Amino acid sequence: MSAVEPSCAGGSATAARSLSGSYNLRMEGENPFGGLFGDPDDLQRRLSEFAEQMQGAQRVAWADNAIKLAVDMTVAAIHSINLTGGPDEQATQVRDAIRMIFPEAVTLVREAREGLA
Repeated sequence: MSAVEPSCAGGSATAARSLSGSYNLRMEGENPFGGLFGDPDDLQRRLSEFAEQMQGAQRVAWADNAIKLAVDMTVAAIHSINLTGGPDEQATQVRDAIRMIFPEAVTLVREAREGLA
């Protein structure tokens, strides 16, 4: 009589040993995805670089938005002035409006520039 080898989930004993062997190799430090994603350290380094690039892009976008807001605030403030009187009185009204809005605009631009540094 011949000896019957035990089967593993409908497969052969050879498949079970092969599966066990590949599992042992993975446990010993081999790439668990069979090299599909390359070196894990290299993948981690590339993902880290990508995250840094995205953060840099977000900083630039935030700075652009802050500067645009400063410009829009200044333009809106000047457009909202209801100028009356002669040229000298109108010039004073425009200067007063800019004097009020300028510190806020400068703060926005300064923070935008600091965010880029």
